[in-house]
Parts: sequence; C-alpha cells; structure tokens
Amino acid sequence: MANSALLRELPVTERGLRTRASLIAAARTVFERAGYLDSRLIDITREAKCSSGTFYTYFAGKDEIFAAVLEQAQEDMMHPGMPHVDADDDPVAIISASNRAYLEAYRRNARLMALLEQVAHIDPEFRKLRQERADAFVRRNARSIADLQKRGLADRSLDPLLASRALSGMISRLGFSYFVSEPTTHGDEQLASFDELVATANRLWVNALRLSTAD
Repeated sequence: MANSALLRELPVTERGLRTRASLIAAARTVFERAGYLDSRLIDITREAKCSSGTFYTYFAGKDEIFAAVLEQAQEDMMHPGMPHVDADDDPVAIISASNRAYLEAYRRNARLMALLEQVAHIDPEFRKLRQERADAFVRRNARSIADLQKRGLADRSLDPLLASRALSGMISRLGFSYFVSEPTTHGDEQLASFDELVATANRLWVNALRLSTAD
C-alpha cells in the first residue's frame, strides 16, 4: 500500500524502527479517538511521549503518519492470520476461511476504514491510496479465481479480474456497512450475527463462481 507521495523509506536502525513503530501506534490511538481532522501532531507526540523533533525525523506531517497507520491496517487485512489451509484443500473451505479472516480483520480496523473513507473524499492522495488498497485485494483474489479455473473447479466463462473486482467489492462494502455504517440493531430488529454475515458472504462467493459444496 506504500505510496511514494505519502510514505518515506523505513529507518535503517533497530532503534529507528522501534521509534517509528511507537509513533504509529500512538497515532492510531489518537486518530481512532479524535478522528483525522481533529487530531493534532501534539496529541500524537504526547501519546508517544516524544518530542516534535523526533516526530519530524520520521514523518513530514499528519498525512504521512496517517498513511503509515493505514499501511499497517492493510497488512493486517491482507494477511490476517487465517487458519492454515493447503492450496489444494477444498476451495469452498479456503474461501470460507479467507472471508472469515478478512471480515474479522475488518472489524479490528473498522474505525480506520471509516476515517479513510472520509479523508479520501477531501484529499486526492488518500483517494489514490484507497484505490491502491482496493486494487491489491482485487489482484490477489483474481489470481485465486484464475487458479480455480485452471483446476476446473470454477466457472471458466468468467473473466477472473472482473469477477474478482465484483466479489471483492461486495465483501469490502459488506464489511463497511456491517461494521461502520450500521448500528447493532435496526429498530426492534437485531442485525445478523457475525457468523450469519460470514455464511452469507461465503454462499454468494461460492454461487458466483459455481463451485460445488458438500451440502
């Protein structure tokens, strides 16, 4: 997700990496607490217990450290620590594990995803960063779909990139609507549970690719 306009090279020393990491952790706390627009650099340096001079050693300003916070969130969402599955396992099981891990990671990073959506509307650099983030997921999922097609397990009439764009967008917006824009209840009606959310996402994904299921 690194964007040359928003992120600089990493420090070369272990101490520098630790200091940078502590600043990013502090910034995330401040951004999630106060929002992007209302967060100040002094709030971040106070949270990190460091000087403004130390801050500027690693980041040019608020936008750059926000990009660094978002980069860590994307790493969590791209590699969310899902249970081990072999590449030749049941594709339905792989999709189920992947969607569950992604949505769990979305829940962990929901506040940041809300902030990215807001900032992207007013800052073209973050709008580009948001698109790069989406494209990374689309490309990864397209490779998986293409592999399933080669193995004769998925509908070969689908364009893998276009299918990935549609399915990835569906899962992303599903996560946003469930964890960011919707309350836990709608009137007297309880929203679907997390397990129901995952099951529905899996069923739609499997049906779209025409994968066979055990049931």
